[in-house]
Amino acid sequence: MVGSLVVGALWAMLPAYVPNNAAVLAGGGRPIDGGRTWGGRRVLGDGKTWRGTAAGTLAGVALALLLNRVAPAVGGVLGFALPTFPLRVALTLAFGAMLGDIAASFLKRRTGRERGAAFPGVDQLDFVVGALGLTAVAAPGWFAATFPLPALLVVLVATPVLHVATNGIAYALGLKDEPW
Repeated sequence: MVGSLVVGALWAMLPAYVPNNAAVLAGGGRPIDGGRTWGGRRVLGDGKTWRGTAAGTLAGVALALLLNRVAPAVGGVLGFALPTFPLRVALTLAFGAMLGDIAASFLKRRTGRERGAAFPGVDQLDFVVGALGLTAVAAPGWFAATFPLPALLVVLVATPVLHVATNGIAYALGLKDEPW
């Protein structure tokens, strides 16, 4: 029971976990804020680009569609059904993750933090809030069935641990300038 809860919750979050990583790899190009400032600070900064947002969203959607194909076989091996992703859900999880990260960047600039500066808690959960919030609005039935309170708690506890670990690895590999 606990194993299926944890695996199911993390499986359901995979399309939201991937977009920001894909955005880093494919980013660059024109910043979303177009270089504009507000109160003397950039609105978002150079790290939030149209290309990165599009690439991250597409990567998350593509992963969701792949997971749909393998869910029956993987679930058969595990002995329980895994969530699948209607296209609307794939899109809201992936794009919502990007929106959460963009919102965190906006919040960082408003609080005087520069690009790459640590913002504990926000850095680890911004994309989760965006992905789950957008999905809850766009697909409330799927959201309620897939993320009952215990599953949400799994996501809120496991995500910061996974985030710190994967960012540490990316930093060690030279893919990130900071380990958070």
